[in-house]
Amino acid sequence: MSIDLKDKIALVTGASRGIGYFTALELAKAGAHVIACARTVGGLEELDDAIKAVGGSATLVPFDLADMNAIDALGGSIFERWGKLDILVANAGVLGVISPIGHVEAKVFEKVMTINVTATWRLIRSVEPLLMRADAGRAIILSSAAAHRCRPFWGPYSASKAAVEALARTWAGETQSTALRITSVDPGATRTAMRAQAMPGEDPETLPHPRDVAQAILPLAGPDVAETGKLFVVRENQLVDYRMPE
Repeated sequence: MSIDLKDKIALVTGASRGIGYFTALELAKAGAHVIACARTVGGLEELDDAIKAVGGSATLVPFDLADMNAIDALGGSIFERWGKLDILVANAGVLGVISPIGHVEAKVFEKVMTINVTATWRLIRSVEPLLMRADAGRAIILSSAAAHRCRPFWGPYSASKAAVEALARTWAGETQSTALRITSVDPGATRTAMRAQAMPGEDPETLPHPRDVAQAILPLAGPDVAETGKLFVVRENQLVDYRMPE
């Protein structure tokens, strides 16, 4: 399905690699100007080169999502330059450690919650007025099956993703009468650095490439999205409605 995002402004966090990188690239291919955020300058510069190679354009914003003042300032900067934001892809996140809950260090737990939950809330607060100024604002919040499976040793990450989904559903309910549509996406097992960290013995060649996942996610940025507050799962490079386990 072809999506026309010409003249749209899209903000992508965690854009220097993995799903964020390829989602930013797909948005640019569809015509959006991409505001790419990440800590890694080199990765952002590679993304910028890739976007230019497909005839797109990007603005690079290197910063750490732990910097809450920078998140607050981001909304103001976008308003001054563009006056609106059409698309938010809140993708950035950290795994923390795979460990029994009682063995997780406080600083590790706090970092997972800061980056995955607090920064997402702060980002929502910073850009919501900009999304409201768009004709068809779209927010895509990356989640994980860990939010529902709650498998042993994944406590901090599972808790953080459950919290992020709760934020997204609450936000969707609060904005249901507006043009803003908010969706959560579980990308599934994907060939990323985070997956390799979590599953070091796994063969990455058996997993979907983040490019394919990004292409599956892209339709949620389009103006035809009608539903809000839903969770989708990427399966076999397709978006499907999530069904809660019975």
